[in-house]
Amino acid sequence: MSHAKRTRAKSDDLSSEKKLKRSNSNVVDYMTQIQTNLRIKNVDIKEHTSTISEPVPDKKAKEDTSEHAISTISTFISDRLLSIEQELCIKLQDITFPPSIQYIYNPLEYASETHAMYVHKYCTGIKKILFVGMNPGPWGMSQTGVPFGEINMVRDWLKISGPVGKPSKEHPDRKVIGFQCTRSEVSGLRLWSLFRELCGNPENFFQNAYMHNYCPLAFMDGKARNITPAGDGQKILHEACDKSLIDIIQLLKVEIVIGIGNYAEKRAQTAVQTGGLSVQVMVLRHPSPRAVGNQNWNEIAKQRLNELELLKYFDNASITAV
Repeated sequence: MSHAKRTRAKSDDLSSEKKLKRSNSNVVDYMTQIQTNLRIKNVDIKEHTSTISEPVPDKKAKEDTSEHAISTISTFISDRLLSIEQELCIKLQDITFPPSIQYIYNPLEYASETHAMYVHKYCTGIKKILFVGMNPGPWGMSQTGVPFGEINMVRDWLKISGPVGKPSKEHPDRKVIGFQCTRSEVSGLRLWSLFRELCGNPENFFQNAYMHNYCPLAFMDGKARNITPAGDGQKILHEACDKSLIDIIQLLKVEIVIGIGNYAEKRAQTAVQTGGLSVQVMVLRHPSPRAVGNQNWNEIAKQRLNELELLKYFDNASITAV
């Protein structure tokens, strides 16, 4: 090998080493920032990144170390999000709701396995966009543990399925039978079908975005009708859910929150203001089939995303270039 080639090869190695060090530094900085922002205790950043900063003998080892670092961060983020949700569930257990609410379903508890699959599979890094729905629907998340989780879309497109338990008190007209349920959550079908059309595969959607529900609980009266808590219970509920949403926005370093429906947008606005976050809050029309003029929701939604200049994050042909 000529002297020039040897010099260039050595220079390339040094350049790669500098990039790796810079990348590893970013990993540590990001995890430290997460810990500081969320006041996470008992998390040893050095433990999570010890293999990152140790010298590595060759290029293959460097690549393996980088992959390990990415895997470590992915697990950390998904586990932390599940922890935030668990903390919220504990707070909500202490709320006394009015007698009109006779049934409360929490799929984060009885559908914890499939919900955790969703989080570990698709919430593994920072997200520019966070979609926020209200709370679980009876034939969607209440059955699958996935936000807007229409059964066919969850099983066949998101590739998630598994055992689902039952709520502690179950209404006979709103039985939870998991993936055996034959009812379809039309709102969820419309929403996920839109992104299947735009993105092609789930990975393209979750590259820039994540789907989350503001409140994990479904509330029903004695006739199995959805009901919204009122009074002091509502105030405590909002405070707890706001705090959880703030933590998730910070964890994922979200830049844009899109409320699916006016209620979700309003709660997101309140949370962002309360947390003093520099985040844009927008609204996307809810895909409910009961809403007037919602027959052509798919086209309405695409037009809205285009108006917000967000289609580029979901267009299958341009995602990699964003």
